[in-house]
Amino acid sequence: MPHIAVLGAGITGVTTAFSLHMKGFDVTVIDRQRYAAMETSYANGGQLSASNAEVWNQWSTVIKGIKWMMQANAPLSVNPRPSWHKVSWMAEFLANIPRYKRNTIETAKLAVTARAGLLDMAEHAGVDFDFSRAGILHFYKTEADFAHARKVTGLLGQGGVHRRELTADEVHAIEPTLAGPILGGFWTESDSTGDIHKFTTGLADWLKRQGVTFAMGQSVRDVRADKESVTVTTDQEQRFDGVVVAAGVGSRDIARQLGDRVNVYPVKGYSITVNLPDVQSQAGAPNVSLLDDKAKIVTSRLGPDRFRIAGTAEFNGENRDIRADRVKPLVDWCETHFPDVSTESVVPWAGLRPMMPNMMPRVGRGRHARVFYNTGHGHLGWTLSPATAEIVGDVVAESFGGSTQKGILSPGLPAFG
Repeated sequence: MPHIAVLGAGITGVTTAFSLHMKGFDVTVIDRQRYAAMETSYANGGQLSASNAEVWNQWSTVIKGIKWMMQANAPLSVNPRPSWHKVSWMAEFLANIPRYKRNTIETAKLAVTARAGLLDMAEHAGVDFDFSRAGILHFYKTEADFAHARKVTGLLGQGGVHRRELTADEVHAIEPTLAGPILGGFWTESDSTGDIHKFTTGLADWLKRQGVTFAMGQSVRDVRADKESVTVTTDQEQRFDGVVVAAGVGSRDIARQLGDRVNVYPVKGYSITVNLPDVQSQAGAPNVSLLDDKAKIVTSRLGPDRFRIAGTAEFNGENRDIRADRVKPLVDWCETHFPDVSTESVVPWAGLRPMMPNMMPRVGRGRHARVFYNTGHGHLGWTLSPATAEIVGDVVAESFGGSTQKGILSPGLPAFG
């Protein structure tokens, strides 16, 4: 039985370990944190959102970004200090603008495929993660944003995502707690929400009980591949038959050691978890998941007493500082749109999204026959991971002469990125 190392115990690493385990491999997951899902998979927006599959590679994004550079509370923040990594990433981002439509459609297709996979994983492992089928409601405040959303809806439809246009009255009928002037919206009933941290840790605990090894609290110092094996050095040196790099923002440095270029950039996102301790706050918070296109803010209701609000993108290198000026707009947004919700108890968080310049995950083989990747999912790691885990699992199985067991998703998904 081939022994495969998975580098990273976030959502992509743990779902990859699940896929490999189900295909009969001996699996060891290695992570520098003491527990699974302690970095980007800790407190994201919670949306399982095929309806948010639009990639960012547009000139309008660039123009907005330039306008927002001097605004501390803008949805997009870019540290103007240059670095080769940042400059090269942004140059490739611009080069992928002509692929905007194609990549949006392909991402939507992948997100639709992932829906069933995630639920199958949760059911198989018996994981409770505050899952809700409440749907996702995009709402708009300007005619320009609403008109753009109609165009995006057409692209999403080509990828198998169907959402319905709503009037302002219909938006309020679906979510009556939402306050403020609204022109209209789009409703994706097939989308859902859940707690990424609960899911990932629950799946990891189940895998441990099945015999999957989790080597936690071990930083990867060196990775080398040769004809016979892959050597991973942490506090000790271990040999494996193959390795899957699912290390989030750390994937770029690991890939370099293995002779590959995986140009992941750490794009910081913020969230707040608003605790709902009283009846008024619980009644005043939305039950459906929301996306405010103007503010670039998403929300999820996580059980009866937690309300997650997330957003913003910050290009500031591998910086994990939680800035008050980036958190305040999330709190203000809550108080504006949900005035009955108490913001007395708010827990801020920031995580680094691993983003590729084309906004597509890097999934599949590396240059070396024993090296594979499942990384670079950006803001859609929670949404896409079940599908990309199956893709890389199939690629690994094919490389090692097939698998002893069948995966949970349909075979034949292509590697890409």
